[in-house]
Amino acid sequence: MPLFNGGILSEVMRETLAERKVSPESVHHVVSSLVQTSLRGVDSHGINLFPHYCRAVVAGRVNGNPRMTIDKTGESAAVVDADHAFGHHAGMVAMDLAIELGKKSGVGAVSVRNSTHFGAAAYFGLRAPEKDCLGFAFTNADALVKAFGAKQAFFGTNPICFTAPMEGEGPYCLDMATSLVSWNRIKNHRREKERIPAHWAFDEEGNGVTDPDRARTLNPVGEYKGFGLGMMIDILCGALAGGPMNGDILPMFTPPPNPVKRRLSHFFVAVDISRFIDPSAFKKIVQSVADRIRVLPPLDADRPVMVSGDPEKKSYGARVVSGIPVHESISEEFFSLSPGFRKAILP
Repeated sequence: MPLFNGGILSEVMRETLAERKVSPESVHHVVSSLVQTSLRGVDSHGINLFPHYCRAVVAGRVNGNPRMTIDKTGESAAVVDADHAFGHHAGMVAMDLAIELGKKSGVGAVSVRNSTHFGAAAYFGLRAPEKDCLGFAFTNADALVKAFGAKQAFFGTNPICFTAPMEGEGPYCLDMATSLVSWNRIKNHRREKERIPAHWAFDEEGNGVTDPDRARTLNPVGEYKGFGLGMMIDILCGALAGGPMNGDILPMFTPPPNPVKRRLSHFFVAVDISRFIDPSAFKKIVQSVADRIRVLPPLDADRPVMVSGDPEKKSYGARVVSGIPVHESISEEFFSLSPGFRKAILP
């Protein structure tokens, strides 16, 4: 499996998007999000999606030069119309605004309408701890998660991201789908021709499958609990933004070219820690909790107890040095976009 140098890869990705007339700010956030996400080991939402995004912007499904509008509706609230921008760009505009509002009033909340797939929610959530804030990031998505007790899907994978600063290391980061796994993970198993556990996904009749090619819907995490969280997030995102929800959202992966806009909605919140407790004291508390968890006796001596975000921190440290692994079929897609990507392959 080829390994890509993250730095060179970033440069060629920026050039490739610029050639497709994508604005510099959009280019920055798309590339930063995808490379950061792959370095953190979340391959389902990392650079593997880059060829898809290139096809989407060429087809006109994503607006590479958006004219976003911001309506500050109160001291702590605002609405962003993304003008069908890359979700990575729209999401960071909204998160930065939420932080700005939070610093002024204690809590900032920003709704985003008319957006597109925003990649990994952690990209936005991790911004808030830089300013001594708690961060929340949510998005809705097309219906892929089977409704509990039903045969069909109703809500999307609708992720939850929560971040908090720590004293001696990078932020605590919980970034989870409300499905047991993401749909991109199913696609990765299809690509690798690997079986999946029977409780991950279901066929048209709601029966568990181990063949990823037969998967049509995903299992909500915690059964009815995950299904309930999926509805909560669709309310926070779609209902507050006045955008489409659940089955009314168009699928992400459709045969190109498809210019029809998806109109996804997001929701971001930033909480200024200093309004409640001294940030340095808060960071010590969170660090202490994490440290106490990590020394708990493990069931398996080879698998230490971790807190959310630990696997990603470990992956980041390793991949910055060793490179980002990419399946051969995906690397061929990169090469078809630009021969410059061959320069990014590590020897």
